[in-house]
Amino acid sequence: MIKIGNLTYQQLKEKFRIKKPWDMIIIFCLNILFTIPIFIIAHQNLIILEWAYYIDRILLFIIILVAVQLILRAMRRVTLISVILYFFFLIYGTVFGDYSFENVYEDYRSMMYTMGDDPYPQDIIISKLLPFPNKSKILTAVEYENPKIRNFAIMAVNKHFKNVKGYYDYFTIIQSFAVFKEINSRWNYVSDPKGRDYIAKATESLKYLSGDCDDHSVFMVACIKSIGGTTRLIHTKGHIYPELLIGNKKDLEHINYAIKKVLFPVESKNKSINYHIDERGNVWLNLDYTARYPGGPFMNEEILGALTLD
Repeated sequence: MIKIGNLTYQQLKEKFRIKKPWDMIIIFCLNILFTIPIFIIAHQNLIILEWAYYIDRILLFIIILVAVQLILRAMRRVTLISVILYFFFLIYGTVFGDYSFENVYEDYRSMMYTMGDDPYPQDIIISKLLPFPNKSKILTAVEYENPKIRNFAIMAVNKHFKNVKGYYDYFTIIQSFAVFKEINSRWNYVSDPKGRDYIAKATESLKYLSGDCDDHSVFMVACIKSIGGTTRLIHTKGHIYPELLIGNKKDLEHINYAIKKVLFPVESKNKSINYHIDERGNVWLNLDYTARYPGGPFMNEEILGALTLD
């Protein structure tokens, strides 16, 4: 038996044998899917050297591509098994309508589109990965591009606060408050079927303006998102409610005055404005169905999960 060092010829052949082409194709495709978001994060967070023809960014992309390729090849068996299992999971989701191949494509496309304009693209990936009750159903239910949802929002904007002066910098926020006023003044709470967590699509809630907390939240964020507002959903124990991004603490001072003195003076009289500040210093105002004014009282201040819809 021929030996080279401590290895036999057969062992060497096995060690350096060329992998099957389909193995390499799968790994390379997976590499591209991983490399693009990693590159966007690195590009946004690393200093731009401003080399000619963007050579620094081209080299950065190549370095990430090679590094991810080496990692995936080193974990080849685990990688391929994970891909196969995920493939079967998606087949199951497609058949039973829970989470399909189309959902994966839409989520990835949406994530790439949003990451390009976000100064903290890593937050978008984290928000996609964090657990949230009925996450895929909620994202599907937020039909903000549906003309009926946008028409309702436009109706609310033309009905409330149309002639408010002096808040040009907060134009979209004031219009979002108009949507809030229209929905919360007409919303009728109706429980889900017993033993089932039913998530109504925004267009379903539009017909009767009725439903439980998650139906209200879906409808609220869909309408506000349809006119350019940035919202998120907050999950607490047994409850989900929407919040609106209003900016930083300086913006909060202006919005606080607008709510208490201009827009909702009666509803907010002698009451506090309730909000959360995230890790980036962004202020999110409570828009729960129980509130009569933006920033009304929390039903539960404990945050178990947040789902941003930007």
